[in-house]
Amino acid sequence: MEDLVAIARISKPRGLRGEVVADVLTDFPERFETSPEVIGLFPGGERLELKIESFFFQKGRVVLKFAGYDSIESAEALRNVEICIAESDAAELSEGEFFDWQLIGCAVQTAEGEPIGRVSEVMRTGGTEILVVQGETKEYMIPFAEAICTKVDVDGKLIRVDAPEGLLDF
Repeated sequence: MEDLVAIARISKPRGLRGEVVADVLTDFPERFETSPEVIGLFPGGERLELKIESFFFQKGRVVLKFAGYDSIESAEALRNVEICIAESDAAELSEGEFFDWQLIGCAVQTAEGEPIGRVSEVMRTGGTEILVVQGETKEYMIPFAEAICTKVDVDGKLIRVDAPEGLLDF
């Protein structure tokens, strides 16, 4: 079974015609136009093929209408479903760019190989993304900048950081 990449997560039904409101999880919102055939991934792991009939963006979220979902009751069944595309359909990124899902779970080490923890989240702050790294006893916030994250090996699930003085001391 092919790996999936989430592009949105449905939060709630909207209106009476089966529309749903979803949080956008992609840096490529044009995905909704170019990928009308998507896969709904339920919290329990069940997969369902869905066809996007229409969509529009509103207040930083996307409102989606799926074929066959024509009432508020049918839309309610899609609450908390992740809207996914096949990993092979994911956008091509430039050298040095990564999807959040590629970074989450990566082990983080100092330049000397000392373990710091694992990436649990990628925070978007409007500037440089921040890696939230769960250490053994505390959480670290490490800017995802080339000067700090000197080696990123998503295949080997490893990120090496050359942390400036004080970054890992809190």
